[in-house]
Amino acid sequence: MAPDVRIKRAYDPPAAEDGYRVLIDRVWPRGVSREDLRIDEWARDLAPSAELRRWFGHDPARFAEFRTRYRAELEGQAEKLTELRWRAQAGTLTLVYGARDREHNNAVVVAELLRAA
Repeated sequence: MAPDVRIKRAYDPPAAEDGYRVLIDRVWPRGVSREDLRIDEWARDLAPSAELRRWFGHDPARFAEFRTRYRAELEGQAEKLTELRWRAQAGTLTLVYGARDREHNNAVVVAELLRAA
């Protein structure tokens, strides 16, 4: 069974069909309360390093290189990624992120990894 991995901005309202919701940012999204975000888990360790995040600066032109560098950082998180992949195979898993850009962010990269295996 293919993993059911979805991504959603922290500023979009949660929905019942989101399943297990995991925030994968190092910092809490501005202006969103814990009650409003309704996450099941905050996986800070899956967020890109501060250095990589600053280098990327959410510049779409740097996304391909960001993806490569971020995947290298995530190699140390194999156990956590395996756990999330298992959750996504058992039911819906929604990766929650705070970035504005829906196509060029860390959740896109993590979702790719979870779906690939």
